[in-house]
Amino acid sequence: MEFIDYYKILEIDKNSSPEDIKKAYRKLARKYHPDLNPNNKEAESKFKQVNEANEVLSDPEKRKKYDHYGKDWKHAEEFEKAGQRQSRPREQASSKAYSGHYTEEDFSDFFSSMFGGGGFQSSGRENLKYKGADYKAELHLRLSDVYQTQKQTLTVDGKNIRLTIPAGVEDGQTINIRGYGGEGMNGGPSGDLYVKFVVKNDTGFVREGNDLYVKVNVDLYTAILGGEITVPTMDGKVKLKLSPGTQNDTKVRLKGKGFPVYKEEGKFGDLYVTYKVEIPKNITEQEKSLFEQLAKLRNHGTI
Repeated sequence: MEFIDYYKILEIDKNSSPEDIKKAYRKLARKYHPDLNPNNKEAESKFKQVNEANEVLSDPEKRKKYDHYGKDWKHAEEFEKAGQRQSRPREQASSKAYSGHYTEEDFSDFFSSMFGGGGFQSSGRENLKYKGADYKAELHLRLSDVYQTQKQTLTVDGKNIRLTIPAGVEDGQTINIRGYGGEGMNGGPSGDLYVKFVVKNDTGFVREGNDLYVKVNVDLYTAILGGEITVPTMDGKVKLKLSPGTQNDTKVRLKGKGFPVYKEEGKFGDLYVTYKVEIPKNITEQEKSLFEQLAKLRNHGTI
C-alpha cells in the first residue's frame, strides 16, 4: 500500500495544532470544492484527498495511529493485538523496545521480530488478513427527487456503483454498501462504502419526517363567504372547499398527501395546510364605503 502523507496534502507539518489543521482544511476545501471547479477531475481528486486527510488528522485517535504506524495505521488495532499475543513468550528474547514514532526500517525489524524472527514459529505478518478501509461518500439530491424511487450512479475510487434509492430518503441518512470500500490486505475482505444523502428542499413545503406542511393564501372574500380554493401537493394540485367565516391560520390535514414512508411502498405521511387570510390593500373609495356600511351593520347588531 502506498504511503499517503496527509500533512503534505494539507500543507502543514507534524507539529501543527488542531486549529492549524482546521484552518488548512477549510482553505483547501474551498479551493478545490467541486462547485468552484466544475468538470475539473484534478480538483475533484484533490478535494477527496483533502477530505481524507482532514478526517484522519482532525481525529486525535486516528492521528495518533497515523503518526505511529504510517501507511498501516488503519490496521493498528490488529497489529497491537497480534503483538500482545506474541509478546508473552518472547519478552526476554526481544532486546529492542519501541516507543514514539516508527520509521519504515523500525517496522521491518518490529514485524520480523513479532511475526517469525528470532527462531520462533509464527504464521508471519504476510499471512495475516486485514479488512480494507471503509469509504465515505455524499450523494446530493433534491427533495423532489426522493419523492419517488430512483436510480443513481455513484463513482467511487474509479468504480461505477448503481444505486436504487427508495422514495422517502431523509437528509443526513446514511446507507452501508458492503464490499465497496478499499481492498483488503493479504486476501482480506474489502471495506464498506457509507453513502450519506444530502437532500436539499427545492419545494415550497416544509418536511418533518413523513409529514409535509404548506401555507396557502386565501382572499378575504372567500374566507368570509366560503368557496373553493386550489392547494398544491407533491403530486399535483387539489381543490378544497372553505366554509363561510374561515379564520386566519386555520389548519386542515390532507391524509396520505405527505411524503412517502422510506421502504414502505404505498404508504405516505400527511399534508397539513394552513390558511393565511389576505387583507386587501389599496381599496377603492367604493370598497371603503361598502366596508363602512358593513361595519355599521355589525356594530348596530343588525347582522
